Amino acid sequence: MKFTCMASRIFGLVAISLLVSAGALADSPAVGSPAPEFRLQDQNGDWHTLEQYRGQWVAVYFYPKDDTPGCTTEACNFRDNIFAFRERNAVILGVSLDDVESHQAFAEKYSLPFSLLSDPEAEVADAYGVVTNLGITKFAKRQSFLIAPDGTVAKHYAKVDPDTHSKEILADLMALQDKPSS
Repeated sequence: MKFTCMASRIFGLVAISLLVSAGALADSPAVGSPAPEFRLQDQNGDWHTLEQYRGQWVAVYFYPKDDTPGCTTEACNFRDNIFAFRERNAVILGVSLDDVESHQAFAEKYSLPFSLLSDPEAEVADAYGVVTNLGITKFAKRQSFLIAPDGTVAKHYAKVDPDTHSKEILADLMALQDKPSS
């Protein structure tokens, strides 16, 4: 009897642990590979595709939830560096599983001058390997991708610090652009 209770308790803990720490449903695209295409609406209801940004650098940052502390810090830091990104012919696109209305309120509240894309079905987040499950709740992990003008993944940021991430991407963008071509 004691063994059965203990085994059942261990099984329950393992199951909960798997639910809480469930990783991405798909693998992230490798550096140098084509970035997964997408077609998503922004906070204004306008549609965006990766193809429309061909010829520009694109910083696609995934984040868990609008108007939460870390996500707000990260978004505001991208906002504060927007002119430096524009000088480098780079576009910033935030992506979460929140709906268009949530994105609209978040963008207005913090005067965000870039597009927040709504991925409520988590299809794009899954294609980029950043979907995670917490029980029955899905959300995008805080990860980013710097996409080169040819549409390939130039850099993948699997660990992101919301306080410094915008500057980190900007520094990498500058280094990649200033690197002599072989």
